Amino acid sequence: MTGRTAFVLGGGGLLGAVEVGMLQALFERDIRPDLVLGTSVGALNGLVVASDPTLAVVDRLLDLWRSAGENNDVYADPAWRQVRRAVLSGTHLHSARPLRERLEQEFGDLDFADLAVEFQCVAASIERSTEHWFTTGPVVPAVMASAAVPGLFPTAQVGDEHFLDGGIVNSIPLGRAVKLGADRIFVLQVGRIDRPLKPPRRPWEVARVSFEIARRHRFLRELEELPDDVTAHILPAGGSTRDDSMLAYRDASLVADRIQAAYAGSVTYLDEHL
Repeated sequence: MTGRTAFVLGGGGLLGAVEVGMLQALFERDIRPDLVLGTSVGALNGLVVASDPTLAVVDRLLDLWRSAGENNDVYADPAWRQVRRAVLSGTHLHSARPLRERLEQEFGDLDFADLAVEFQCVAASIERSTEHWFTTGPVVPAVMASAAVPGLFPTAQVGDEHFLDGGIVNSIPLGRAVKLGADRIFVLQVGRIDRPLKPPRRPWEVARVSFEIARRHRFLRELEELPDDVTAHILPAGGSTRDDSMLAYRDASLVADRIQAAYAGSVTYLDEHL
């Protein structure tokens, strides 16, 4: 299968709000996907897009993200509750229930086959120590598995298998889009790859830099190995070094600003390159 347009949506917690601005710029130019691939928060955004790949979906996403900015019920636990949950569970700080309930309200028992365009999302299989692509069955368990950030959320169980966040194994799945026959790919990423890494100077920076290397290296290799007949457009997210902090994943204060900055940057990019 060739001649396909793919939207590839990467992960990044609440930084994923930037993908809404990018999507608005794309749909306003009547650029629509034949294939949507998502990792972590990119799987959440991607699912919404795959259910309605038109400009109308932007308002739906804006409502969801404005709600996240105002209420932040996914990461809103007070510190004492996070500590208590971490002690009792031994594995995570936040409950997955608010996110799961929100997805169930939006999508219920919707199946991959019911979506308007092909959608796939990736998670890390614990038992098989490899990436797993969800392509069939109910969409909500699949997206919950893709977004099961280690240490923040509990592992997700689908059938007899357990999963962690897809960003561990494929943070920005460019190569998957190529494998599935896409020759025009729009990469919606949260902005971290735009900024060079620096050697860590503090203990907590060691973890961040290590994770960022793990997030970026596969994407950069796949970008370098892109076939000559495939074009990849990496949309600019804007943002700043504030987005690189260890707590940026839960910082809802800049959701609206991030959406607008990514929209403006994507408009400029698309006008210059298409």
